Amino acid sequence: MAATAINSKRNWIYAKMPKGIWYQRRQWVGYSLLLIFFVLPFIKIGGQPLLMLNVVERKFAVLGLLFYPQDLYIFVFGMMIVLVAIVLITAMAGRVWCGWACPQTIFMELVFRRIEYWIEGDWIQQRRTNEGPDTDARAWKKLLKHSLFLLLSFLIANLFLAYIIGVDALWRIVKEPVEQHLVGFLSLITFTLVFYGVFAHLREIVCTTICPYGRLQSVLLDESTITVAYDHRRGEPRGKYKREAPQNLGMQGDCVDCKLCVHVCPTGIDIRNGIQLECVNCTACVDACDAVMEKLHKPKRLVGFYSAATLEGELKKRKGIMNRTWAYTAILLVLSLLFSFLLAGRSLIDGRLLRAAGSSYQLRDDGTVSNLYTLELTNKSGKDMPFTLKSEDATISLQRVNAIDSLKPDGKAMLSFFLCTPNHHVKKYKTDVKVQIISNSKVIKSLKTTFIAPTGKRDKS
Repeated sequence: MAATAINSKRNWIYAKMPKGIWYQRRQWVGYSLLLIFFVLPFIKIGGQPLLMLNVVERKFAVLGLLFYPQDLYIFVFGMMIVLVAIVLITAMAGRVWCGWACPQTIFMELVFRRIEYWIEGDWIQQRRTNEGPDTDARAWKKLLKHSLFLLLSFLIANLFLAYIIGVDALWRIVKEPVEQHLVGFLSLITFTLVFYGVFAHLREIVCTTICPYGRLQSVLLDESTITVAYDHRRGEPRGKYKREAPQNLGMQGDCVDCKLCVHVCPTGIDIRNGIQLECVNCTACVDACDAVMEKLHKPKRLVGFYSAATLEGELKKRKGIMNRTWAYTAILLVLSLLFSFLLAGRSLIDGRLLRAAGSSYQLRDDGTVSNLYTLELTNKSGKDMPFTLKSEDATISLQRVNAIDSLKPDGKAMLSFFLCTPNHHVKKYKTDVKVQIISNSKVIKSLKTTFIAPTGKRDKS
């Protein structure tokens, strides 16, 4: 094909610079998402990042809310919502996520490839440069291009790390000596090389081979999914355009076999061969074909947005796909409701209350019986949290052993305390009791445990 150069290992793709209304729309969407990507790590809500996925410290922040390993079930529900939403979008509109919103595609097509166009020219100039002799001009172009690629990859690596450890931690790595943050520095170098390898060398292979999402399309798509497709009913039989040809008599289709749809494709496919896993619905072929049809004074959308059923002329109602779409929608709605319920019921503090290991009840001289407990607390509010402990049962008092009455943001504390009650109040050997954690006059968590005491002994008073 004209858009590729063939060697023993790989068909290197030289994509023609796209132009057209859909490319303009994709630029608006892509650059808006890039702006969000660059700004998001710096936005904070209540002193916490808007989004942070700190897998190192097992701490996550979403919309300013902190999540810890104890909140894994909530995080899993959130990820399930994202996955089902992508499945629903794919079932309805094909691989539109890949062509319009995937960071790989946005960076590759709207940043790195545009730099390539700027330095090396359009696809024909790029191919001639690569296949031509080694010259100083070629060497300088390659040096400039790959230097910019490395610089951008380093910038992306910094932002990627900011999503993991937070902007504040990243800033400390940048301004403090390297030896104090050796792991962070090595992570930056590693991410830089990974991103450079992806955008300078792997490129479309990430979409066509490495990413599993493309392989799932055969399961998610069906005959009524709207995708970018070629209308073979109108285009075939294809042939070179000739003014004297009796095209109006139906002897030749509208496709003039110019191959522009192939030249602009970033994954190097021919959309006229039908729906293919490698198609990312970027709409570059739509713009290219529309421009040709406009010059020939023919209707646009020879390559457009069609379902397989539409192209095959099936006009009957497709209840199966509608049922499946509604099923995905219902699942998404149920998951969203459950996620909202879990989020609303999430406590700002996590606690684990246990009886002190190896201890039993203690009979005191004042006629009371006590049990010793240990309490481990974790502050998930992201701010200083004063607190007090209180027994829910008014007949049981709580006596602290260590005087800890506040937690720092992300802080943990191990407390010990006694629960005491007059022995004559004891009705059975094991009694369920609850300990309340109170902050700012509000019960933020209630923990359940057991209180043991002997029965049959009474206070003589």
